[in-house]
Amino acid sequence: MTPLVEVRHLVKHFERGGGLFRARTVVKAVDDVSFVVNEGETFALVGESGSGKSTTGRCMLRLVAPTSGEVLFRGRDVLAYSSAEMRAARRDMQMVFQDPYSSLNPRMRAFTIVEEPLVIHAIGSKADRRARVADLFTLVGLDPGHLDRYPHEFSGGQRQRIGLARALALNPSFIIADEPVSALDVSIQAQVINLLMDLQEQLKLTYLFIAHDLRLVRHISTRVAVMYLGRIVEMGNTAEIFANAQHPYTKALLSAVPATDPDAPRARIELDPALVAPGAPLRQVSEGHFAAV
Repeated sequence: MTPLVEVRHLVKHFERGGGLFRARTVVKAVDDVSFVVNEGETFALVGESGSGKSTTGRCMLRLVAPTSGEVLFRGRDVLAYSSAEMRAARRDMQMVFQDPYSSLNPRMRAFTIVEEPLVIHAIGSKADRRARVADLFTLVGLDPGHLDRYPHEFSGGQRQRIGLARALALNPSFIIADEPVSALDVSIQAQVINLLMDLQEQLKLTYLFIAHDLRLVRHISTRVAVMYLGRIVEMGNTAEIFANAQHPYTKALLSAVPATDPDAPRARIELDPALVAPGAPLRQVSEGHFAAV
């Protein structure tokens, strides 16, 4: 497959603390992360809260300035773009945020929220933009008759669809979905996931899907990278990772996935930090399957 995005040795450190008698400490949120996202696939980054997966996604779009590394999009380093080049690149690279309640401006009508990217990039007349937004509403399963409503007049699932419509406004080829359903009711999650999959097929999209829910990842992704303490500790095809996990952290994550049969015997694995070798490099354990063991 053709690589669309390649992340090379991405690093993001945050400084915290410090004072009159205390030195500042460094938090290694993303620590030498490398992976490739192939055109047309869904590549998942999974891990518990604080593992660095969301920071990785934000660094890739330069929403957070990385400390070092490279992010190649169609062979060009996004991190080396000028402001004008980055602005143009955002037409191809968009993000769907985790919380549909905080990612939409409560003072803006739904039409204005979705239209905003078109205005920023000076695309079309007012009438053209109105028609485009109406088409986007239909595309994501919303009623165009509700364009003039405010975010609080929509349900959580509908708000996430508005966020998705906004991300699709500029016809991007690559979308980072940062836990797009974790803030939604379980009954709504499947609807949004199925919509993402339908749109991927219809619009030929490539996804980086960030999540902690392994059940969703198994359903939607083609390949998975597991993050632990800012590093990728295992990576490979989704089916292979679920069937033949190698890293202790991956095994612990998989053991926590609820079983469909409540009477099935469960063997919950507690992670022993002593089994994790800090800084261990990924090595190939089978074709396309890598683990830091």
